[in-house]
Amino acid sequence: MKKRIVAFRRLNDDQLDQLRGDFHVDYFDKLESADDPAFLAALAQAHGLVGASLKITPELLDKAPNLEAIASISVGYDNYPVDELTRRGILLCNTPDVLTETTADTGFLLIMATARRAVELADFVKRGDWQSSIGEAQFGSDVYGKTLGMVGLGRIGAAIARRGALGFGMPIMYSNAAPKPALEEELGARHCELDELLEVADFVCVTVPLSAQTERLIGAREFALMRHSAIFINISRGKVVDEAALIAALEQGEFRAAGLDVFEQEPLPKDSPLPQMANVVALPHIGSATVETRTAMAQRAIDNITLALSGQRPISPVNTDAWATLDD
Repeated sequence: MKKRIVAFRRLNDDQLDQLRGDFHVDYFDKLESADDPAFLAALAQAHGLVGASLKITPELLDKAPNLEAIASISVGYDNYPVDELTRRGILLCNTPDVLTETTADTGFLLIMATARRAVELADFVKRGDWQSSIGEAQFGSDVYGKTLGMVGLGRIGAAIARRGALGFGMPIMYSNAAPKPALEEELGARHCELDELLEVADFVCVTVPLSAQTERLIGAREFALMRHSAIFINISRGKVVDEAALIAALEQGEFRAAGLDVFEQEPLPKDSPLPQMANVVALPHIGSATVETRTAMAQRAIDNITLALSGQRPISPVNTDAWATLDD
């Protein structure tokens, strides 16, 4: 008898057919709430979940007594109670690697857009305000040769640093839990404490995962350390930054500009001042949002759940301790 999967993220027809060839699939491509009665009814029988952007709580897990594995279509897994999943013997998988380069493109896009004031000046043209040659009031700042400070140097952080060092001649400094000797040799990167990075870097780019240790890692104290000419970039998670402190620092001119793809609350509340600030480029969490990458992420999740529910090791498990049959 086929096992049952609940899929709650849009999949293409080929991917859906692949899943249906191996499992009974309950498909919710436009799920708006975990309280949806049809979703809860399907969850009660599910052996596997495939999806993203849904907060999985212990209470929700109580409604899924047969659940064996979850394949998240994401790298980050802050929406999942990992310790609780492990305690219940539920395997969690994610999708690292396949979105690294695309998300790094987004990070460097924010660096370029904020430095050259691209969004602000595009709006300037759209409004019809370009009536004569631009002057100093519209000048941006250079990117080439400026110091790039990476807060976190994992896969995505390293990909951004590689773009900066090799493409734009940028000296790289980084704060990270552990030194990365290979990247230091490849990129000439220098490991340092966070405070030094904030005081020195022309661009401060945050790429750390969200955890108890990194929540509100960057707040009022950290913003006060930054150079007035510096630019702040966040493509990690919104809660890594104290957003109220960020807004206050921008209003007070603690640093020059911010490029943001993530926020404490998403979608961004309509009353947030951030999108209205001329020196802020705010994107709707598009880090991995290309057709090619989202397709690859969904495929990785499908491959993960197929392997997990057949008793084989998935490609990218998060909590291998969940199953005693999986080798570390």
